[in-house]
Amino acid sequence: MKKQYAHENDSVAQLNLTDMLKSLSLQYFANDHQKLAELFEKERKSHIDYLRELTIRETDRRSNMRIERLMKQAKLPRTKVLADFEIGRISGLSPAQIQRLSGGDFIDLHENILIFGNPGTGKTHLSIALAREWCLLGRRVLFTTAFQLVQELQIAQKESRLHIMIKKLDWFEVLIIDDISYIAFEREETDVLFQLLSARYEMRSVVITSNLPFGKWGKIFKDDMTTAAAIDRLVHHSEILELNAESYRMEKARNKVGKKGGNIEPKVSTSTT
Repeated sequence: MKKQYAHENDSVAQLNLTDMLKSLSLQYFANDHQKLAELFEKERKSHIDYLRELTIRETDRRSNMRIERLMKQAKLPRTKVLADFEIGRISGLSPAQIQRLSGGDFIDLHENILIFGNPGTGKTHLSIALAREWCLLGRRVLFTTAFQLVQELQIAQKESRLHIMIKKLDWFEVLIIDDISYIAFEREETDVLFQLLSARYEMRSVVITSNLPFGKWGKIFKDDMTTAAAIDRLVHHSEILELNAESYRMEKARNKVGKKGGNIEPKVSTSTT
């Protein structure tokens, strides 16, 4: 044992400082310790200041790498930021409320966010922008459409690994399900979605965007009892955002055409054949 320990010490001794720092995964130390040492020596700063600065920069490097990894894992479909979301367009939507939600405190309480509104009002934009903020805070987030999620859950169900997939999704602190009302699901599809929502209830957070108010969710879950149970689980410990506004895209198109003196309303033909 002593010989083995001595041999390991000899191996370490043969490594130069840079190699040893790399072996400890201190990449910034390894790359810049000499350059920073020369700078601090020139500025007559202490060894403690030198070590502190190296540590700060190494910590920043690791933090940035973690954020990059979380952003990639989140699978955000495009880049959207809160600064570009025109909150003033939405009647009753408070900037302070959005700012509070962006801080992510609700995640530790396992609460949900439900975003309702007509097409084009910014539901997806808002959910992506919030997801980006949470990633920057070091939170584990996954963005998916309802259609894609249900398809993957169904495949897992058929392969008898639904519980495994649900457990993997549990790793994400926030699961964003976009456009839950667009697809007319079959009963088998809504059953697996309900199982997922039930598993996350009071355990993890869910963000859902929908064009349909709760009163029309029977079109999604088919069965009245399942619909009521799903709504009950989602609404309990949740914050509801209603984006009551005209379609952002339609408004922009109208303004653009209006400046040219045109009309974007569809023309109805009265001709007969």
